[in-house]
Amino acid sequence: MRTLKHLLPCALAALLTVSCGGKGPQIPSRRKGQAPAEDTAQLALMELNMRLAQTADAELTRIASAKEEPYALYDANVWMLIIDRGNEDLPSPTGSCVLHMRTYSLDGRLLLDSEGTYRLGKNELPAGVEWNIDELHPGGRANMFVPWYMAYGQQGKAPVPPYENVFIEIELK
Repeated sequence: MRTLKHLLPCALAALLTVSCGGKGPQIPSRRKGQAPAEDTAQLALMELNMRLAQTADAELTRIASAKEEPYALYDANVWMLIIDRGNEDLPSPTGSCVLHMRTYSLDGRLLLDSEGTYRLGKNELPAGVEWNIDELHPGGRANMFVPWYMAYGQQGKAPVPPYENVFIEIELK
């Protein structure tokens, strides 16, 4: 036979369950004007990324401005030096292009060296390259300083680490 001492915890648990509508513990409601914790964390991450992007832009502006060659600022905050526009009798790429691309870290280490056919609009190229590829015609060559958010982003792409500003040499075939 159970004693009152053993029944008291069971009775309290049953009373709490009934008083909460039988649903168990509830999540506290938000006060008016208070963002949920998930939104606050997401906003903090967005603000951090904005600061990192501004730092990247400032770094690339400083580097490109210090070069002897006349780098110019193009779409997507990419600093580009067009070495050769290519054969202007041939159209700039629209649907796909054959491209040789070398990606370097800003300290000069070769990270990626690839050549192939890339479909435009399919996230097969870094966004900074894709946004500016129409400046070239077949045979064209350019060098680019690309900020991390228009290169390989927050995730990176092995062996390019996340948040890496890069220097890319491209040759349109």
